[in-house]
Amino acid sequence: MLCPFCVPEDEVFGNGLAYAKMDTYPVSKGHMLIIPRRHADTWFDLTAEEQTAVMQLAEIAKRYLDEFYSPNGYNLGLNCGVSAGQTIMHAHLHLIPRYIGDVPNPRGGIRAVIAAKKEYP
Repeated sequence: MLCPFCVPEDEVFGNGLAYAKMDTYPVSKGHMLIIPRRHADTWFDLTAEEQTAVMQLAEIAKRYLDEFYSPNGYNLGLNCGVSAGQTIMHAHLHLIPRYIGDVPNPRGGIRAVIAAKKEYP
């Protein structure tokens, strides 16, 4: 089966090494994915140049989302491996806009991937 990220579709912006698109199953309004053009399973399989290209697009995407969605914050996330929740084995960065009131208590942020570890002193 062909990897769905190996054939860029619905590209919002891009550069020579990566592209950005809206997430098909968004966590929040404006949720974007930044995807390297070359197939590599995880972030750790990317070259330094590809990692830089992804981060450059994340900054461009953030400015775009600021203008069109006006979020109050962001989560950036990478799932590396099945045990970390990765379902498409092609590296990609989630840029998730956050809005005041989108969850009752956002404290802990990314730590909520393991619910029992979200709260800490």
